[in-house]
Amino acid sequence: GGNDAYIVCNDADLHVTVEACVKARTINSGQSCIAAKRFLVHEDIADEFIRLVAQRFDDMIVGDPMDLATEIGPMARADLRDTLLEQVLAALQQGASLATKKSIGGVLDEGCYVRPTLLVNVGVGSRLFKEETFGPVIGVVKFETDEEAVILANASRYGLGAAVFSRDIERAKKIASEIECGMVAINDFVRSDVRLPFGGTKYSGYGRELGVAGLREFVNIKVVRV
Repeated sequence: GGNDAYIVCNDADLHVTVEACVKARTINSGQSCIAAKRFLVHEDIADEFIRLVAQRFDDMIVGDPMDLATEIGPMARADLRDTLLEQVLAALQQGASLATKKSIGGVLDEGCYVRPTLLVNVGVGSRLFKEETFGPVIGVVKFETDEEAVILANASRYGLGAAVFSRDIERAKKIASEIECGMVAINDFVRSDVRLPFGGTKYSGYGRELGVAGLREFVNIKVVRV
C-alpha cells in the first residue's frame, strides 16, 4: 500500500498541477496503491488549488462503469467503501471540512459508489492523513516552507511514491531527494513504467519490480573467489 504525498510548491504551474493531481487521485476510482493520497500545498496558493480541484471533482461523472461517459465507477467492495467513509467521518469530526459541494454517497441505488471528495483543514493526526485512503477521497494540508513539506510527507509509515510540483526543477529535485519513498514524480503523477524500477520503502515493501533492478530479482548471482 501507499500514502503518497503530492507536494505543491508556491511556484507550481497550477494548470499542470491540477490536471496531474486530479488524475492521480481518481484513476481507477482512486483504487490504486500509487494514487495520490495527501495533497500538501503551499499556503500562498492553497485557496486557488483547492477551488480548482474541488470544481474538477464536482464536475466528474460518477456512474455505470459500462457507460463510456462515466469517469468514476464503483469501488470494488462494500467494506472498502465503508472504511473510506469512516475515514472521512473521523476527519470531519476532528475539524476538517468539505471543499467539494456534492454529497459523498447516494449516487445510484445499487453499487459501492463514493463521489470524488476533497477535504480541507485535515489534521495530521487524523486517519485520513495517516492511513491509506483507497478510493476517490483526499485531504489538503497547508505548509509554509519546503522543509515543513518534507516533514509532512515523511510523517507516514508508508513510502511508496510521491510527487513534487514546481517550476524550479532544482528545487523540486532537492525536495524529492529528501522524501522517504521509492519513486518521486516531478510535475507529473506517479505511474509504473517497464523501463524503471517500481517499489517502495518502509511499510510499502522492499525490493523492486520492472527495469533492470526488477530483472535482477530473478537472477542467481554466482561468485567465484580466487
